[in-house]
Amino acid sequence: MGKPTGFLEYDRVTSEAVSPLERIKNFNEFHTPLSEEQQRKQGARCMECGVPFCQSGMVLNGMVSGCPLNNLIPEWNDLVYNGNWAQAYNRLKKTNSFPEFTSRVCPALCEAACTCGLNGNPVSIKENEHAIIEKAYETGKAGARPPKLRTDKKIAIIGSGPSGLAAADQLNKRGHNVTVFEREDRVGGLLMYGIPNMKLEKHIIDRKIHVMKEEGVTFVTGADVGRNYKVGKLKREFDSIILACGASNPRDIQVPGRDAEGIYFAVDFLKSTTKSLLNSNLEDGNYISAKDTHVIVIGGGDTGNDCVGTSIRHGCASVTQLEMMPKLPDKRAENNTWPEWPRICKTDYGQEEAIAVFGHDPRVYQTTVKEFIKDESGKVCKAILVSLSSQKDPESGRMMMVPVEGSEREIPADLVLIAAGFLGAQSYVADAFGVELNARTNVATEAGRYATNMEKIFVTGDMHRGQSLVVWAIHEGREVAKEVDRYLMGYTNLA
Repeated sequence: MGKPTGFLEYDRVTSEAVSPLERIKNFNEFHTPLSEEQQRKQGARCMECGVPFCQSGMVLNGMVSGCPLNNLIPEWNDLVYNGNWAQAYNRLKKTNSFPEFTSRVCPALCEAACTCGLNGNPVSIKENEHAIIEKAYETGKAGARPPKLRTDKKIAIIGSGPSGLAAADQLNKRGHNVTVFEREDRVGGLLMYGIPNMKLEKHIIDRKIHVMKEEGVTFVTGADVGRNYKVGKLKREFDSIILACGASNPRDIQVPGRDAEGIYFAVDFLKSTTKSLLNSNLEDGNYISAKDTHVIVIGGGDTGNDCVGTSIRHGCASVTQLEMMPKLPDKRAENNTWPEWPRICKTDYGQEEAIAVFGHDPRVYQTTVKEFIKDESGKVCKAILVSLSSQKDPESGRMMMVPVEGSEREIPADLVLIAAGFLGAQSYVADAFGVELNARTNVATEAGRYATNMEKIFVTGDMHRGQSLVVWAIHEGREVAKEVDRYLMGYTNLA
């Protein structure tokens, strides 16, 4: 422990964000990193606890507490404080395949479990991680390290999201010959087209993919396996196949008027913006535009927030974000004690920007859409909202959100974005491989395993566990790599 009194001497400091009214002028990341001296002080705040909950990744009261990757957080916090950046990178990479991604998009489960947060502010773990990986790229430490020996085993990975990439990275390091198939025109899956540039600029993905290519991983884009790329060919050519296609079925909302024009799934809206941005800086006009429209976002999660931030950058006339559940408390409730994940209300970047532009929080709680109204041309022009109340279902005993009679109200709506989450594997992929699905429409496996009912076919990520975080996808990718390696070699030495 380099600085035993660090947590007493230094306050938590994080990178400064560009002001909302300034950052909405572009789609760039908007935080200015701390200086090296400031970052080292943040490393000094780590107490190196005897029981480091930050790296535990355990479930408490139904919620994960600490890092699912079991990152060696106290170790690299101490190394940051001492300025030993090279060793900090080595310890970080031991457990995390892609700190360049998690340090940008992870909600920092580790910080919520930090002991410093029990009676104060937690260590800025996420920013320390970001500093380590960016310093590694600056100094050449994060460059390609191809394996010295190769096996004769060939592995196909279907999907290039964080889970597929993590599996590819680990299996390639083991010396296997890995080919990643991606149906889109660019590698990255969810990272590329599901997360806006403001949170993860795409050159960061390209930078890592370039390293992986130099290390020997092969990438094939435009390969929609099960449609334009035959499964039989893959089975003949590869010793093992990993399905990492995500949970790609967006939840819909079935109400009168749903067939109106101008109603889209959030993923299609975000993807169209990112693709046009990368292809032409939005000059080609090939995207769903929110300019001068009254936008309704249905869903209060991260994707809904991304829709709010993107709509504001387009220049929308207004934006309303509907959340079915009640507003969470501003502070921890008595029954939500540390180190559980804090169930408190948080205002994310998109909501901050909406407040700055329109003068109020865009979120409306305990509310949903009852009906969409079309104009003469069949385009959505209004939405009828209804309030919800929490009531116990007399049959099941479960609490349900029920419409409040007489609470209907009408608001303008030119563009509606459904951000209600995702359900399970797409059927054409599952059917093409003959894999069984479970009750949640995810690919079925034994508990804690990744092998499917089909010989030599494995599954990982959201396609396996359902919609989740990038950090969980990386965890799954690393775990399936161990199982595939053991299947092919009879043992594994992957960490």
